[in-house]
Amino acid sequence: ILNLPDAYEFVVRPDVSYIIAENGGNTMRIYTDGRKLPAREDTWGTYTGVSVGRWEGDTLVVDTTGFNDKSWLDDDGHPHTEALKTTEKFRRPDYGHMTMEITIDDPKSYARPWSATFHFHLIPS
Repeated sequence: ILNLPDAYEFVVRPDVSYIIAENGGNTMRIYTDGRKLPAREDTWGTYTGVSVGRWEGDTLVVDTTGFNDKSWLDDDGHPHTEALKTTEKFRRPDYGHMTMEITIDDPKSYARPWSATFHFHLIPS
């Protein structure tokens, strides 16, 4: 989950993509090779979960499950459990800008799924 005020590097390949946090704390691997998202009980529970992505037009849609319950959703400490499933939609409306809409679905922590939208700006290196 992209919840820190860091810079991120996106590496996009045909079969797998990566989101690498500048702070080195997390790397999210997104399988885009057509595999199905595993059932929660078929995962081992990690900080970043297991992510499977697909392209819907110019939007990368990423479903993630398999989280452990040892972290928070954000810096404000919003909780989650191992039942957490997220759906993130990444879209670049133009060069230098990207929008990410995330839907949080954790029936053990929240009464219903909820969403938030984040806007990212290119920082040339």
